[in-house]
Amino acid sequence: MSYLVIDKKEVKPVVEELNILLADYNIYYQNLRGFHWNVLGKNFFDLHEKFEELYTDARIKIDEIAERILTLRQHPESRFTEYLKLSKVKEVSSLISDQKMVEHILTNHEYILKQMNTVIKKADEAGDEGTIDMMGGYIASLEKVSWMLDAWSKETRDQL
Repeated sequence: MSYLVIDKKEVKPVVEELNILLADYNIYYQNLRGFHWNVLGKNFFDLHEKFEELYTDARIKIDEIAERILTLRQHPESRFTEYLKLSKVKEVSSLISDQKMVEHILTNHEYILKQMNTVIKKADEAGDEGTIDMMGGYIASLEKVSWMLDAWSKETRDQL
């Protein structure tokens, strides 16, 4: 059965970019788990909870991205060795200050948002409205979380 109205050749670049995004999210997820486990200090309660919220969201997105690749009749990458090669998000030590943890998360968000935009460009070229719609929601959500984390890292006297 062919339920896709997208040519298989045209969808290949979309899947390649989705696999990079999948790799980014897997490394990001593991960084968040480490931050959740190892955060210390006066911000422990707030950040411990926030990091759990973020990695739970990342886990859901990992599954949705992989399922989108399957919907496009391709196979998602599932090996960490490949994730480490593909991802712009890098593993980081979780034995750092809470401020550095948030800085790393914001850097990860920057890479992920750029990759989402690349996915949208490829999906647009292929006429893949389903992937475009999926990425639009992801972008809005990640931008909002990034704004909140950035606001957390500021002093009350700072300006945006």
